Amino acid sequence: MTLDRAVLAFAGVMILLSVLLTLFVHPLWMWFTVFIGVNMLQSAFTGFCPAAMIFKAMGIKGGCAFE
Repeated sequence: MTLDRAVLAFAGVMILLSVLLTLFVHPLWMWFTVFIGVNMLQSAFTGFCPAAMIFKAMGIKGGCAFE
């Protein structure tokens, strides 16, 4: 698995988790979904992604998006 796919998979899992938390725990968990979306947008424009840095430190090989 490349770094790009790991970041996309992680973002997908976090979005699904936040939706489940919103439905079953409390509606204010919706802000977690908003945070994830904002983080994805800023990483698309700046190239800075904390999750990519963590996965890279864990030894996952780089892809073309997060070099």
